[in-house]
Amino acid sequence: MSVAFTKENDRDGTEANLQDRPISPHPNLVTAEGMAALEAALAAAKAAVQEARDAGEDATGLALARASRDARYYSARHASAELVGPPPADGKVHFGSRVTFDRDDGRRQTFRIVGEDEAEPADGTISYVSPVARALMGKQVGDVALVGGGEVEIVEIG
Repeated sequence: MSVAFTKENDRDGTEANLQDRPISPHPNLVTAEGMAALEAALAAAKAAVQEARDAGEDATGLALARASRDARYYSARHASAELVGPPPADGKVHFGSRVTFDRDDGRRQTFRIVGEDEAEPADGTISYVSPVARALMGKQVGDVALVGGGEVEIVEIG
């Protein structure tokens, strides 16, 4: 049978068939640290592509497919990145602010509001498009916001 009548991934079952990583529809706002991390990730992905090629992989290799997918993703994110400077010192929550708040259950939490690619809640950073960040934006110390079905009171902004 002619190859023209087969699916690309039906030839011998070895071709890597990885979908591209999804790109957020939101503006790609980044902090200076986020931009540096994005540039490092892009450089690492490009190096991984070259490493896979140097190892003799062709387009069917999984390592090359993964590295190429990551390089495309980070290239797109780098091209669309909008560097946002430090937040203004006006006493309000903005992109880049570090916010401490008390929850109804007595827990005190602190998060810095950052870009989507740099957000890591376990490390104290949340995306500016997250529900928590959206509820806090524009608020001041002493203000109350509805977060996750409960109230939080902002106790510090840095």
